[in-house]
Amino acid sequence: MNKNKTAIITGGSTGIGKHVGILLSQNQYNVILISRNKKNLDSVKNTIINSGGNATPVAANISAADECERLVNEAREIYGPIDILVNNAAVRPEKPFLEMTLDDWHSVLDIDLNAAFYTCREFLPRMVENGWGRVINITGMNAIHGYKGRAPVSAAKHGLWGLTKSLAKEFGSKGITVNAISPGPIRSQHKDAALTRHIEQQLERIPLGHLGEPQHIASLCGFLV
Repeated sequence: MNKNKTAIITGGSTGIGKHVGILLSQNQYNVILISRNKKNLDSVKNTIINSGGNATPVAANISAADECERLVNEAREIYGPIDILVNNAAVRPEKPFLEMTLDDWHSVLDIDLNAAFYTCREFLPRMVENGWGRVINITGMNAIHGYKGRAPVSAAKHGLWGLTKSLAKEFGSKGITVNAISPGPIRSQHKDAALTRHIEQQLERIPLGHLGEPQHIASLCGFLV
């Protein structure tokens, strides 16, 4: 891994995003953690700093384009150009399709898909200028197979796959890799009890007989970086 580069991680306060931040900081990357949950962000920041790493928490709602613009400016003021972008932020609310409102639909797509478009649009130009960059989009196998009662989640994650493939072809010749990681069932502490049950029910489909851990996905991010 390269030293003195800067990574920005959305959804960086818990789960996969938290562990990506910890791993990259251990390998001497500057880390900017993005989340709407400031309390959890501060906790992750303290964990990283106490272990000798360098992390900055930024509370932001990346589902809004103007918030992403603010985020870019703030990130550049702290560390300069951003070399690595990990789009991990996501929501997975459950609601029967026929009960879904337009607000329900758009609130999921804004975070699970549109936010990745906003961040890529903001950070890719500087990566092109530098001739080097890494973008990692976190999708998910359950969403790809189709979530019952979570139609916008599945739609958004399929869209994120498509965005990843398109950007990989467009920017690969410019020294920028764009990859998607699509985890299977990962152990996590969800506030959503139904989602936790859904994840645990996947055990019978897993040959190893246990759930994946967020650290496993973090290690794969480290490899792709």
